[in-house]
Amino acid sequence: MDLLDDEPGNAPEFSVSELSGAIKRVIEGEFGHVRVKGEVGRVSRPRSGHLYLDLKDDRSVLASIIWKGVAGRLSVQPEEGMEVVATGRLTTFAGQSRYQLVIEDIKPAGMGALMAMLEKRRTALAAEGLFAPERKRRPPFLPEVIGVVTSPSGAVIRDILHRLRDRFPRKVLIWPVAVQGERCAPEVTRAIEGFNRMTPGGALPRPDLIIVARGGGSIEDLWGFNEEAVVRAAAASDIPLISAVGHETDTTLIDHAADLRAPTPTAAAELAVPVRLDLLNWFDGQGARLLQALSGQVRARDQRLRDLARALPRPETLTEGARQRLDTVGDRLPFALRTLVRQRELQLTRSAGVLRPALLRAGLEGERRRLAGMAARLNIRALGRDMLHKRTEYERLALRLSRAGEGQIAGWRKQIDALARLQDTLSHKATLARGYAVVRGDGAVVTTFAAARSATALEIEFSDGHLAVAGGSGGGASPAKPARRTSAKAKPPEQGSLF
Repeated sequence: MDLLDDEPGNAPEFSVSELSGAIKRVIEGEFGHVRVKGEVGRVSRPRSGHLYLDLKDDRSVLASIIWKGVAGRLSVQPEEGMEVVATGRLTTFAGQSRYQLVIEDIKPAGMGALMAMLEKRRTALAAEGLFAPERKRRPPFLPEVIGVVTSPSGAVIRDILHRLRDRFPRKVLIWPVAVQGERCAPEVTRAIEGFNRMTPGGALPRPDLIIVARGGGSIEDLWGFNEEAVVRAAAASDIPLISAVGHETDTTLIDHAADLRAPTPTAAAELAVPVRLDLLNWFDGQGARLLQALSGQVRARDQRLRDLARALPRPETLTEGARQRLDTVGDRLPFALRTLVRQRELQLTRSAGVLRPALLRAGLEGERRRLAGMAARLNIRALGRDMLHKRTEYERLALRLSRAGEGQIAGWRKQIDALARLQDTLSHKATLARGYAVVRGDGAVVTTFAAARSATALEIEFSDGHLAVAGGSGGGASPAKPARRTSAKAKPPEQGSLF
């Protein structure tokens, strides 16, 4: 039989929201207006302006809320430890499956002697700065030695040791004390001060962390941890201190002075040390992530290198342009050298024509005649010495000019000789002198057998002349008279002396 064909039961089906709404209607209908007497426990004032607090007695806790508008109209603001009578209505909070009291009015019901004394002591110690947040220190991440101040014969020490052994085994020093009664406060004070007086690294090692622990109880049972001596010892401790007195709803003055408060002794052990397996797993995970990151980086760099290598051109491609430019420049070099030689020869000829000795002598002779005419017109006796001095300077200047011209002409001759030698070296004549020959067919240079065979007339140039032969298809060669060999080096023009 198919299960889909089964008939549903007689019980009705509710959705979660429908059931929550039904419960809400029942509770609000039955407890639409109630008055509750109790002690104010935890009080919270978030930024929203609403006021959250707990009403408690010795066995139960009732979560309560005062909306922002009502809280602003209250004549007395509730504080922790106050005995109050609250008026309001019960409702449910479906988001967390709980009920709570929405307080519409709250009035004090009187404070007991213990609560009044506790509040007065708390105010005085807080005014001294013993509860200031800046005095508190962060406990060590992994203490080597943990000092525990508690009763040696209770479930508290067993819970702490068991939780430390499960999380991260550490050395534990137990200082046994009475956790209630008249001996509680002095013994707890001596224990905290005794741990601080121990020598680090001594025979009995000094703890790195102190835990003051006790189970839950009434305010009378926990009163020893509200004593001023205990609070001052906790605030003055150089060793970080965790307070684990009572359960989560219990608050004592040592909780305010301690560096850290734990809701239960077991929670104090959890705050004292991390979980060893979690640390090992974390280290393994970090090592794996590091290895994976390194491997990924190497793979990424390798792929990047391969991509860049594929994008690079071949070495032959990079040098093709340079090789072509080199060939072009090599072909143009002989012509450029010959052109340069001709330009330098022309410049030398022009300079030599200007610096001819005859022109210089004519210039000097003209200056002498001009000076002689000036001397005739002037008083020879008054200006004799000055003219003699100027004549000497003119003669010295003419001598320096002549020497400079000869030196410049000699330099130009050396440059021309060097260029001529370079022309001889780069000319094909030097190649012919080593045993090579140039074959021309019909006036053009022939480099292949087919071109030589198709030419009508061939001419072979040797280093000492030319030889004319018949065409490639015409049979044998006809000897020709060697051409007259021309001089490879032009004779420099005659240059006479300047003087």
